[in-house]
Amino acid sequence: MAKIVGGINVTHVPYLGRAIAGNLQQEPYWKPFFDGFPPVQAWLDKVKPDVAVVVYNDHGLNFFLDKMPTFAIGAAPEYHNADEGWGIPTVAPFAGDVDLSWHLVDQLIEAEFDLTTCQEMLVDHAFTLPIEMLWPERGPKTIRTVPICQNTVQFPLPSPKRCLAFGRAIGKAIEAWDSDARVVVLGTGGLSHQLDGKRAGFINKKFDLEFMDKLVTDPDWISQYSVPDIVELTGTQGVELLNWVTCRGALGDKVRTVHTNYHIPISNTAAGLLAMETV
Repeated sequence: MAKIVGGINVTHVPYLGRAIAGNLQQEPYWKPFFDGFPPVQAWLDKVKPDVAVVVYNDHGLNFFLDKMPTFAIGAAPEYHNADEGWGIPTVAPFAGDVDLSWHLVDQLIEAEFDLTTCQEMLVDHAFTLPIEMLWPERGPKTIRTVPICQNTVQFPLPSPKRCLAFGRAIGKAIEAWDSDARVVVLGTGGLSHQLDGKRAGFINKKFDLEFMDKLVTDPDWISQYSVPDIVELTGTQGVELLNWVTCRGALGDKVRTVHTNYHIPISNTAAGLLAMETV
């Protein structure tokens, strides 16, 4: 059976793409954030995952407000991105893992999660940038991928409790996959930030750090909060932390922290990185 080696939660701010393209990682503004990645890259070199299941939210490249599924999964042989208007260079396509995708579709529907299944799927910066940061020398055979897109854009959103349950169903399905593949789960987005309105620039460092700690030690802790609670605590766009919750759910009961980094601000966002290994 397949093995989940761990999970990585990471910010996906579009501006990071411009920093990567401009080789700005060691400039003072960017260095505290990018310095968090070498320990995680070293861990990935050690555990050698074959597939990354990426939980993220789309920003209009693949879905828009007129059609916004709660949960969508890619089932394509490869995934392309396109110009989103942020000035981020487009990158080479990402290899898919069709066998795992259809296995997840079957298992998750059996577990009573309603999915939109996408046999063609564009992926935006929320998918591409974390992979570019974690595998900076990415080649065509570096990592196969399965994108899982969650709605964190248009209400109603899935609750933290629902996302945790969804993640646990994903983890159970991966472990039931008849393969010797090693799988890493990514959750991208957040942490606290609000990009518009009266609270534009809002960051809640205290909550972010508690959330990161509880995600490792007591993931059910987040279930006490409703989506409106999360918006109040983390800002309108801070609800992207739901992707972190789903990732954590997939990892099982016990994990150990591989590495963590927290830096504010990156483009008005609390930028987080949390790598966990299953135990």
